[in-house]
Amino acid sequence: MSSSAANATPQRPTVAVLGTGIMGSGMARSLLRAGLDVRVWNRTQAKAAPLAADGATVTRTADEAVRGADVILTMLNDGPAVAATLAAAAPGLHTDQVLLQSSTVGFEATADLARRAADLGLVYLDAPVSGTKQPAEQGALTVFVSGPSTVRATVDPVLEAIGQRTVWVAEVPGAASRLKLVVNTWVINLVNNIAECLNLAEGLEIDPQTFLDVMKGGPLDSPYLQGKSAAVLSGDLTPSFTLSTALKDTRLILDAAEKSGVRLDLVAASAGRFTRAEAAGHGGEDMIATYYAGRAPEKESD
Repeated sequence: MSSSAANATPQRPTVAVLGTGIMGSGMARSLLRAGLDVRVWNRTQAKAAPLAADGATVTRTADEAVRGADVILTMLNDGPAVAATLAAAAPGLHTDQVLLQSSTVGFEATADLARRAADLGLVYLDAPVSGTKQPAEQGALTVFVSGPSTVRATVDPVLEAIGQRTVWVAEVPGAASRLKLVVNTWVINLVNNIAECLNLAEGLEIDPQTFLDVMKGGPLDSPYLQGKSAAVLSGDLTPSFTLSTALKDTRLILDAAEKSGVRLDLVAASAGRFTRAEAAGHGGEDMIATYYAGRAPEKESD
């Protein structure tokens, strides 16, 4: 960034949020609560429209959203979606805007997006987040950032609004995305472990609630175990993180592991469960719907 741009760092940056699904909409609302000027865009405009009631400017096009913004926050499904959105936004971009790329896209796509950003004159921050719907809505995400720290003064108000913790990993983009894959490995295996315990309890004719009561308050208990189990037992699978998105992330992890010479047996098994549950129609539900992958298919009556 040029010295003149650094000297003109805004204390309250204008933020363009591109992608207002479960996570993006929650992050946009956190930015608005912090008093920042927020423009929002989503490919399906109906998903962005409700944010107008919270004070956001809803734009019809991506280039309209980014025009004049100090920080551009992308929260989209995958690398190709981010690349396509950047191309669509290009007419509204200007040199030295900060791209806070928070989608989980894997480290290969991160490298490609960093090159695209450089070609557009943007300062690229690789900034995936850890957390789901509720932390996004509460401004309680953990944000991993790798990229030039020279723009911290510009992005700190944004990071403070969306997260309870920011971890600056490295000065070069890519390290944050690699760390996110490790964190997601823990989450993906954990949610499938919970699902399998519930499956086995039912298969052995043990009330799953008895299992949860035994675990409660002990060293192996966790709010995650209790919360995800409660969602299954109540039948409320309203997504805080969809199963299809979890499957996408699982495939990114397996691809990264293969390229780095690491064998991940548990993640491979998790991918199998997610794939079966998605095929059974549970892709849009919360990822704990992997529970349905462990249920024996009902036998057809004669």
